[in-house]
Amino acid sequence: MKILVTGTAGFIGSHLAHRLLDRGDEVIGVDNVNDYYDVNLKEARLQRLTGKAGFTEVREDVADRAAMEALFAEHKPERVVHLAAQAGVRYSIENPHAYVDANLVGFMNILEGCRHNKVKHLVYASSSSVYGANETMPFSVHDNVDHPLSLYAASKKANELMAHTYSHLYNLPTTGLRFFTVYGPWGRPDMALFIFTKKILAGEPIDVFNHGHHRRDFTYIDDIVEGVIRTLDHVAEPNGEWSGATPDPGTSKAPYRLYNIGSNNPVELSRFIEIIEERVGKKAEKNLLPLQPGDVPATYANVDDLINDVGYKPATPVEEGIARFVDWYRDFYNV
Repeated sequence: MKILVTGTAGFIGSHLAHRLLDRGDEVIGVDNVNDYYDVNLKEARLQRLTGKAGFTEVREDVADRAAMEALFAEHKPERVVHLAAQAGVRYSIENPHAYVDANLVGFMNILEGCRHNKVKHLVYASSSSVYGANETMPFSVHDNVDHPLSLYAASKKANELMAHTYSHLYNLPTTGLRFFTVYGPWGRPDMALFIFTKKILAGEPIDVFNHGHHRRDFTYIDDIVEGVIRTLDHVAEPNGEWSGATPDPGTSKAPYRLYNIGSNNPVELSRFIEIIEERVGKKAEKNLLPLQPGDVPATYANVDDLINDVGYKPATPVEEGIARFVDWYRDFYNV
């Protein structure tokens, strides 16, 4: 298939593009390679892709309406995986406008491109952060999620609402994936695993929020990519049993689906740090700090729907995933 993947200089996007190319798909990769974090890392990810047969790099911003209209008209993708976004809960407090541009305007441009070019399936990145103030665990896509705690979370909830509108009005099949704390080689420098590994190796103290009592459904990148590909191949369909009298937030009368994609096995942050210490071979000096604004104390994914619909099953223990990341980090940065 010809598949448009946005965010191919990013962590998940670059891994996904590799897997799609390896199975014989043609990938049009879009990224604006902004400087939210180290551009050299983004360029290195792209460099691994540009030599592969079937990959076309397009360096544009999804928030650029004219550029996206031209992209869809030229390449006519059959399916789209939209991963490009302004990420980060804490950064959304500092720079809210970046989230409106990338996550709302950018998503609108992708929806319009899909609508006008008869795309057969749009899969897009949502986030576990949409659960916000919810406390019932594990988090389920069939629960109400109307109380986000950051603008980042609100922008992802908005994406889900926008997608439903297009599924309803234009019969565009859309699938939203709520990612739960993705980690692994080639990961993002603003994520805990990257920060902790870098600082422990350098002998610098690490900031540990919520005194290390955070619980996160850390999900290894290979498991995430497997889930994305399985949902991409499983085109969203209407739920014939859906009722407006008792509306199910996770499905619809329209061809619209939401899935959690996580490890289904939350790990406390203090244990996560212990595993890094064991692999690095050094103890961390910790600054224990309170919970930050916008953060949630725990995430835990109910992935039953993904298991039932596409046979998804996370397979990578956190000990193995962290070991692979630390080995990659040492090799990439020559530490």
